[in-house]
Amino acid sequence: MISKYNLPSKIVFCKKCVMSNQRPSSIPEFFHTKERKNAKYLNINKQDGICDACKHYETRDDINWENREKKLIKLLDKHRKNNGEYDCLVPGSGGKDSAYQAHILKNKYKMNPLVLTWPPILYTDYGLKNYDNWINVGGFDALVVRPNGKVMKKLTQLSIINLLHPFQTFILGQKNIAPKIASKFGIKLVFYGENEAEGGNPIAENNNSLRKKSYFSVKNYKNIYLAGIKVTELLEKYKFKYEDLKIFFPINYNDINKTKIEIHYLGYYLKWTSQEAFYYAAKNTGFKPRPFRSQGTYSKYHSVDDKIDDFHFYTTFIKFGIGRATYDASQEIKNKHLTREEGKNLVKKFDGEFPKKYFSEVMNYLDIKEDDFFKLCDKFRSPHLWKKEGNLWKLRHTVNNDGIDD
Repeated sequence: MISKYNLPSKIVFCKKCVMSNQRPSSIPEFFHTKERKNAKYLNINKQDGICDACKHYETRDDINWENREKKLIKLLDKHRKNNGEYDCLVPGSGGKDSAYQAHILKNKYKMNPLVLTWPPILYTDYGLKNYDNWINVGGFDALVVRPNGKVMKKLTQLSIINLLHPFQTFILGQKNIAPKIASKFGIKLVFYGENEAEGGNPIAENNNSLRKKSYFSVKNYKNIYLAGIKVTELLEKYKFKYEDLKIFFPINYNDINKTKIEIHYLGYYLKWTSQEAFYYAAKNTGFKPRPFRSQGTYSKYHSVDDKIDDFHFYTTFIKFGIGRATYDASQEIKNKHLTREEGKNLVKKFDGEFPKKYFSEVMNYLDIKEDDFFKLCDKFRSPHLWKKEGNLWKLRHTVNNDGIDD
């Protein structure tokens, strides 16, 4: 059976969580091409049927978290300034995770963080309120970097047309802007929350607190891609100006070496769960969940900032057969907040639910006709994942073993 995007042709589900081997590993977004020739996917061990993400979580109870915290304090003392200047930078949009990071660094560990925001593409009312609370209730100095709206809109449109990836422009900004701003402010310590590897990248990537330089720096800008299009083609064919695109670029590799900026995952040092981060942020920074569950899943507090969030997870369901409920349930199974059977039931009930609440607004923003979007979805469905019966597309295989070919 033909598979697209270099996806594994045989679909396998982890026997401990509900994730499949179709889950893409994180890659630098500026190397994301239409073909995904070098893409890697979640490894599921052939002997025991358990994925790398679950195997990593099995080791967390054996970690000496007191020693990890001592290492954190040593790192913070190395960068602590004690002169009123910012000594670390925390990028985020005011969601539960960035709120937790910034608050605990400032109040427990007595650092002076600057919080940095690359805003969501289309803020929800709840996301904007949480951002305001993060700054005003949590109490932080904040910097917002907002890109050229015209360029942002066009690149987001192209990322959907070429990659069915509506979230790419936000990810590019969120991941690339931090070291560039840190460099301008003379800040040598940047914190992100959890390592991408905890979701399914190669398990060895969890053995270090440092973010790999290949994720946020390049040696030659001519070799990078935005919206699946090489930068040189964006300049020549699409008539973008270099200065309009530069804000989306990662920092130059030589510059990051000169400035000696370190980017660390706070989740390496502190035992982290999404639910505990939610409780902490609610108590200390005024974070509030949506008053209704997010479409495509059962939770109210995951990724509530952007109207494109729900839309993004629908596109992962189309491309990889993995919707938002699968991501959420797998995480909570690993955190021992759900059993696998409970997770399977939630996936059956919510995965792939169409995000109609903001759909028309998102399409209007992107200047994409609704019918054209559905045609795009059909174009991006991989034959090894989907089969059409009459007018309905159905998954060939599911974690509940009720796919059309199960």
